[in-house]
Amino acid sequence: MEAKDGGLHVVIATGIFPPQSGGPATYSKLLADRLPDFGHTVKVVNFGSVLHWPKGVRHALYFAKLFTAALQADVIYAQDPVSVGLPAKWVAHLLRKPFLLKIVGDYAWEQGSQRYGVTDTLDHFSLGSDYPLAVRKLKQIQLGVALAADKIIVPSEYLKRIVSAWGVPAEKITVIYNGFELSSVAKVPAKQLNLGAHSVVSVGRLVPWKGFDTLIEAVANLAGHITTSGQKSYSDLRLYILGDGPDRATLAQRASELKAPVTFLGKVDHGTVLQYLASANVFALNTAYEGFSHLLLEAMAMGVPIITTPVGGNVELIADGKNGLFVPQGDVRSLADTIERVLKDDHLARQLSTAGKSRVAEFSDEKMLRELQIVLSSLKASNSK
Repeated sequence: MEAKDGGLHVVIATGIFPPQSGGPATYSKLLADRLPDFGHTVKVVNFGSVLHWPKGVRHALYFAKLFTAALQADVIYAQDPVSVGLPAKWVAHLLRKPFLLKIVGDYAWEQGSQRYGVTDTLDHFSLGSDYPLAVRKLKQIQLGVALAADKIIVPSEYLKRIVSAWGVPAEKITVIYNGFELSSVAKVPAKQLNLGAHSVVSVGRLVPWKGFDTLIEAVANLAGHITTSGQKSYSDLRLYILGDGPDRATLAQRASELKAPVTFLGKVDHGTVLQYLASANVFALNTAYEGFSHLLLEAMAMGVPIITTPVGGNVELIADGKNGLFVPQGDVRSLADTIERVLKDDHLARQLSTAGKSRVAEFSDEKMLRELQIVLSSLKASNSK
């Protein structure tokens, strides 16, 4: 398919693509489907297609595939600053092609927190340097790729500040909020699952910064609360955790020690996530970091009252007391009290639900694509000079 007049040949370098699940996969598929509406042609080069090869071999193969695809490209658009960003940087340099980069988080910090004992928050990590060699190397790689990019897209003002703190000029960075289509959740029944009268749902990768340990303790405390009459206030309370990750065994052991009413559902498909969100009394996202949470948009669309933390991009989506409630990250007592507040106050729950549905309507794929089109056009104009 040829690009229309004024259109570009866009090569998308992504780490994952459907049927693989995840934000970059969904976003890349959306661009492949919708950018042709703006006159562009799209070629996706998926690192997942070479994962069955040994390390080293897979990276060489991916570089070759990306290089070949980019020979006729007008723009190379990488979806992360390390795994596909690094080869995209060199392909763009060798072929002298405009290089567009999307950054949705700090890869060095995430890997440092999971594998190398980094305990700093992301805000402190961006400015620090006293880290293991592997972490410093990852910081160096992502900064080098970001500096090489002609333009960078981030999904929140918070992430723009983070990337600027790396040493990247702010004028190179454009904030484009991820789109969200209500039609993607419209077919999910409002109350398909019977989760009980007092249900809390949380979703995410089981990693330290997601705060599942605090959430489990808060639910355990609330479930074990004894009234003056000697009865448990929330004997039927249950927390449902959807997602998997390296901390699962530790979290399951902690839940067992606390006798917390927790069900670990593991990794589930997107439809199941939406069903649990639609059926829960409370959605809790007790995270220490969030660049831009698509999950918060889905929770608002499904009408479940939200309790989360005032960190990262969350403050750009949630207005405390209006379409959600904020609690300090790591504060067990505050989290338990806020969950109880929503469970007891039907009027508050309805208010949060209504305001959340109104807020999510402000985001759309169409708006996101129009803003991306402006960036692509600017790259074409710059390259033609």
